[in-house]
Amino acid sequence: MPVIAPSNIKSIQPGALQKFARHPLLGNAVLQTIMASQFPGEARLPQLRTHKVRLADGGVTLCFEIPSADTSSPLVIMGHGMGGCSHSGYMKRIGKKLNDHGFPVFLLNQRGSGAGIGMSERLWNGGSSDDFSDMVEHAMKIYPKREVLLIGFSLSGNILLKYLGEGREISRWVRGAFAVNPPVDLKMASRLISTSSKCKLFNRYYMRLINQQAEAIKECFAESFRLDHLPRTIWEFDVSYTAPAGGFEDVDDYYTRSSCGQFLASIQIPTTLLCSNDDPFIPIEIFKGLELSHALDLQTPEGGGHMGYLCKETTPFDDHRWMDWAIIDWAMQRKTPL
Repeated sequence: MPVIAPSNIKSIQPGALQKFARHPLLGNAVLQTIMASQFPGEARLPQLRTHKVRLADGGVTLCFEIPSADTSSPLVIMGHGMGGCSHSGYMKRIGKKLNDHGFPVFLLNQRGSGAGIGMSERLWNGGSSDDFSDMVEHAMKIYPKREVLLIGFSLSGNILLKYLGEGREISRWVRGAFAVNPPVDLKMASRLISTSSKCKLFNRYYMRLINQQAEAIKECFAESFRLDHLPRTIWEFDVSYTAPAGGFEDVDDYYTRSSCGQFLASIQIPTTLLCSNDDPFIPIEIFKGLELSHALDLQTPEGGGHMGYLCKETTPFDDHRWMDWAIIDWAMQRKTPL
């Protein structure tokens, strides 16, 4: 059956994804990560519907819906990475491509992020699966009896996998999940970003974004947990803010309870986990020591960095965004009857 897309949009045929091969000018993980992050490309979204989502503990966030006239395609729900939001470049870009292929898309803002900044008394963290569940349930009430695909990028990928494997009841309408470069061991990822010389630039970038979010909460909520200084590393932030503000005993308790690696063996929903073998924050060796569910498909391309995957050949979208192609191909295969 041919794939129908708007007349000015290039459609793809599911199952045609090619093996990732790095762009020759971006041969290392740092360059892949930087170029993908700092040059995300342009994506003009159609008119969005805004949803105010009340979280179970009284927090509030704003999420955005890209509607579709196609009533047969699954609803796609996407969560962003650390320091990001619903309108991060990769969220808009991939959301637009999915929508062009008929999928209605929900772009989540984790607590305290994006348009939801300053609307809750604390920030999200890597264990915020309750918040994720609240946002998924909100979207599914708008699309009742609609199949659902879940996508989580980076830290939201960890949350997604935790959500799927920690033992909560998952709706039968959730048909599949895709986690992109999830930091399955938060302690290890935090230590690498905070101390590795090749990650200094990334640590500085993330801390600028996170400190802005924390400052917004302080301005909006006089009684909120406050930092007595601005942390300089992710590790310092988790010690001085994430753990106490999130109700954890200490930072080790946060990392232990929130890392999704311990839940991977329990996942029952068909799930793709994509993580390059040179991710600067997530050593690929860590997966060798984890028990994986039969429902989990671990893909470890040669290279790609952290959410980079800028490839050698042009994709069907006339760009070099292999990550986009992989996600659209995955979604299309779950749209097409077997």
